[in-house]
Amino acid sequence: MNATSSPAEIPSVASSGVDKGFAWRDEARGLIADLFERSPAIYWTDFLLSTAAGWALTAVYFTATPWSALQIAAFLVASLLFFRSGTFIHEIVHMPGKQMVWFKRTWNVLLGIPFLMPWIMYSNHIEHHNHRRFGTPSDGEYLPLGSSPIRETLKYLAQAPLAPLFMLIRFGVLGPLSWFNARLRHWVLTRASAAVSNPYYSERFPKRYENHLRTVEAICLGYIAILAVLVWRDAISFAQVGMGYLLLAFTLGLNWVRNLAAHRYVNDGAQMDHAAQVDDSINITGQTWLTVAFFPVGLRYHALHHLFPALPYHNMDEAHRRLMKNLPADAPYRATNRDSFFAAVRDLWQSARQTPHEQSAMRAWLPRSDRT
Repeated sequence: MNATSSPAEIPSVASSGVDKGFAWRDEARGLIADLFERSPAIYWTDFLLSTAAGWALTAVYFTATPWSALQIAAFLVASLLFFRSGTFIHEIVHMPGKQMVWFKRTWNVLLGIPFLMPWIMYSNHIEHHNHRRFGTPSDGEYLPLGSSPIRETLKYLAQAPLAPLFMLIRFGVLGPLSWFNARLRHWVLTRASAAVSNPYYSERFPKRYENHLRTVEAICLGYIAILAVLVWRDAISFAQVGMGYLLLAFTLGLNWVRNLAAHRYVNDGAQMDHAAQVDDSINITGQTWLTVAFFPVGLRYHALHHLFPALPYHNMDEAHRRLMKNLPADAPYRATNRDSFFAAVRDLWQSARQTPHEQSAMRAWLPRSDRT
């Protein structure tokens, strides 16, 4: 049985407020109108197999001879599998609230809670598709890396290894304390309750989801407490804690690096209409093992995703094929394609290298006191 996207998820050009030059979107939607149904069977099978294999290889990683080829291989493949499983969080936040509810809960149990990343923390992602927010300082997933000096890209990458530590502090210390202090609670809801790559992002967590957030906060705290007791009782060694941290940091780092090829990141902070949003996005079209492993669950078609956010991941290959076959040769969609991750990052790197400090677009993202 298929789950159908709601009409609100598939806006027409007239209803989305985009410019008239984007009229080709209606033609594109007509070519793929039958591809907006989700297949729960595909979601469940893909997620459960990937996650089960990931946890099995994690056991191998923890028990294999240190620094052996087996341990290193288990570490790398487990990270890729968890990266794949974790990417379903992106599909989840694009589902209507009552669609595939048990899939969302299962994702939290098997991955979200153990990784201290319950899916509700990613609910802010919908703002990334809002034409009033995309590409602006109010977009939690956008930094103008392509129109800022290279050091900004390096600062962006430096966040990744610290993410697990941040999540431990957020759910183990700040979250629980904020239950008893309104001022701290406001700060936590504004600055520490969204999965973002923009460190300057400051938007309050939606009130309608606060009860959900409190529930997963309590579960995460219980999980951390159990781990702490196991460490205290020497059932888990500090070396194993370090191994777990490394696995989690590397897995999250894969997405951090992959994200460099999601957009061109050249906006200066001004609002962008939907057409410009798609133009700033990238499809990775090369069929290599790296593309398959590094861009799981539809991530390779990021421009297509911004064109049609409700399109399920398992239909993206076919949708892209139809669009490339039937759209006019001068269709702007074709310009979003890159042959590989390296081609996309090379463009980003070259753009950043050509941007002098005094012309850095990042100044629009900084707090006013830091804009020099």
